[in-house]
Amino acid sequence: MATKPPTGDPVQDAPRVEAAPHAAAGLPAVAHTLRIAQQQMGVRRTARTLLKVNQKDGFDCPGCAWPEGEKRHTAEFCENGAKAVAEEATLRRVTPDFFAAHPVADLADRSGYWLGQQGRITQPVYLPEGADRYEAVTWERAFEIIAGELTALASPDEALFYTSGRTSNEAAFLLQLFAREFGTNNLPDCSNMCHESSGSALTETIGIGKGSVSLEDLHQADLIIVAGQNPGTNHPRMLSALEQAKAAGAKIISVNPLPEAGLERFKNPQTARGMLKGTALTDLFLQIRLGGDQALFRLLNKLILRTEGAVDTAFVDEHTHGYEEFTQAALAADWDETLAATGLDRADIERALDLVLASRRTIVCWAMGLTQHKHSVPTIREVVNFLLLRGNIGRPGAGVCPVRGHSNVQGDRTMGIFERPSDAFLDALDKEFGITSPRHHGYDVVRSIQALRDGDAKVFFAMGGNFVAATPDTAVTEAAMRTARLTVHVSTKLNRSHAVTGARALILPTLGRTDRDIQAGRKQIVTVEDSMGMVHASRGNLTPASPHLLSEPAIVARLARAVLGPGSATPWEEFEQDYATIRDRISRVVPGFEDFNTRVARPGGFTLPHAPRDERRFPTATGKANFTAAPVEYPHLPEGRLLLQTLRSHDQYNTTVYGLDDRYRGIRNGRRVVLVNPDDAHALGLADGSYTDIVGEWKDGVERRAPGFRVVHYPTARGCAAAYYPETNVLVPLDATADTSNTPASKSVVVRFEQPAAP
Repeated sequence: MATKPPTGDPVQDAPRVEAAPHAAAGLPAVAHTLRIAQQQMGVRRTARTLLKVNQKDGFDCPGCAWPEGEKRHTAEFCENGAKAVAEEATLRRVTPDFFAAHPVADLADRSGYWLGQQGRITQPVYLPEGADRYEAVTWERAFEIIAGELTALASPDEALFYTSGRTSNEAAFLLQLFAREFGTNNLPDCSNMCHESSGSALTETIGIGKGSVSLEDLHQADLIIVAGQNPGTNHPRMLSALEQAKAAGAKIISVNPLPEAGLERFKNPQTARGMLKGTALTDLFLQIRLGGDQALFRLLNKLILRTEGAVDTAFVDEHTHGYEEFTQAALAADWDETLAATGLDRADIERALDLVLASRRTIVCWAMGLTQHKHSVPTIREVVNFLLLRGNIGRPGAGVCPVRGHSNVQGDRTMGIFERPSDAFLDALDKEFGITSPRHHGYDVVRSIQALRDGDAKVFFAMGGNFVAATPDTAVTEAAMRTARLTVHVSTKLNRSHAVTGARALILPTLGRTDRDIQAGRKQIVTVEDSMGMVHASRGNLTPASPHLLSEPAIVARLARAVLGPGSATPWEEFEQDYATIRDRISRVVPGFEDFNTRVARPGGFTLPHAPRDERRFPTATGKANFTAAPVEYPHLPEGRLLLQTLRSHDQYNTTVYGLDDRYRGIRNGRRVVLVNPDDAHALGLADGSYTDIVGEWKDGVERRAPGFRVVHYPTARGCAAAYYPETNVLVPLDATADTSNTPASKSVVVRFEQPAAP
């Protein structure tokens, strides 16, 4: 029955391996979607819910941030989106009786998969100091506990306010407003762990830290380069856009250490032809060595410079800065060094150049495969150089396309969830609310963990997410969290973070995207921003999982009233009762949101302005798009070592594990696997099916160990390996981060393999 969660924690260390498929979606995706949905929601609820996903009068999928077009299919969702919806709209419930039966120590021994399968949390629960299990608590008492801890701090900067990407614009705006009125910029968020490198590089080079393309641009492109990204698992609806681009004549280059089924062939489940035959998407697969992307784009830039007529000189002269210094660096690119850095053949790079030169409209898409290296920021700057050379920013069908992960991660940042806000944003906030925001920078994710570890932070408040499982250096992070005086998690379901607590802990259950939100007798909407800067409404339609749930805006508003008291002039009660009043304030604080309520009421919402795209105007320090000339970097491997990247399985989204299969890689019933090229495995004595410990090696002799992984011979790039997170987050030390962005360097971990210790 859908109401019955699994009672036993499944075994995850005996996976089965079969041949990996060479196509994504199709009938297996449809069958799997329906099976999972019915297990969680039942038949009637499945139909009622899925038909509202990503519809103009429905709710925004709580999964990825891929945009919707003007014309939408009746089933405007993908397999993994349906899983995300099913997990939230599940009929399973976690009641106070559950917590009475499961001490925190028991929860800590359970897998993330098991925790997530238990269902929706129905009431606030509290773990008193010295207690061994959570107990039911009233909302009034919960806010009283939080207010007591926050007001007792020696400084507001001893508090941390973390935000996940699923938080709505309204809730995010209120949270950052509360934090700044309280007195801190400690607003770490999940962007710090994913696209912070993109934002850093793009802000410096084009003046805005967001992508410059629309969905229509993808449909119009001549060439789309998909680098360091697996759309088939992480953004499956992107495959439909690539299919449409192919139908219009576009070429696609895939740059990735792993072959990905979705980029090989897409069997579109929305059409009969797609289900039966599918579309071959990739025209050229560049199976690059981990961390070699900067070297690849640098050499392509050199070859473009040396090709007569290839540079858009009119664009370069009018709109760019730093061209001469960049040219000098690019012309120094070396073929031998590039081949060593990338592991590619010369012929493949020359074929890529042919496709580049034949394209007038080029888009480069990327995700974590580019953003989570030590040299990620210069890598993305080099991508920008590549596009600027041929005038491919501010031209229809061309531009930069960082593909964001969680559904409103970009919107949260737009709303001010940022530890280093601009003076212009704070000036507008202060003027609107009559407050004085702090001007010193706050802590990002990595620095927040360090602050907890070092005793400089004492209260941790998380609006969604699974902070403990998402962050690097697992043992250090968990120890740091346990030093807190109080940890608070606003959540819909259980996860690992609820079992790693401070001296005291609260879990505050909230409405999800699928839930109907009624405040003061009126149905409310919330809004989100997708990966391409479209803002639209989201309306839940299901009866909430419990009458004891509060919405995220209501939780923040009540918290603010409890902490700030009558001395705050901010109308927190008004904001809780009518979210339109929040949007009125946003319209006067955040550029691009003028007349917010009127514009978001239009079906499909509206597009935020983007100066480089709309006007070829670049709001950088120079007033132009900036070429850059960083030295080429790439990882160097000692003898007997491999480069490991962490990645998702097809049965997970971020840290949420939906199941134990990775269908597109042929892995069944297990997650502790390491994918190794057969030639590398033979050289290292790693037999297929054997078990090994993975040992991460870092500077100054720092090592981290992940024990008991099954070796899977897999066609990865030579010298490279791959394994799932969060199981391998333990291998990434806290201070192993990208330069400038401070993003954990989870995609280029130098590892060796050791025989597991005897039991």
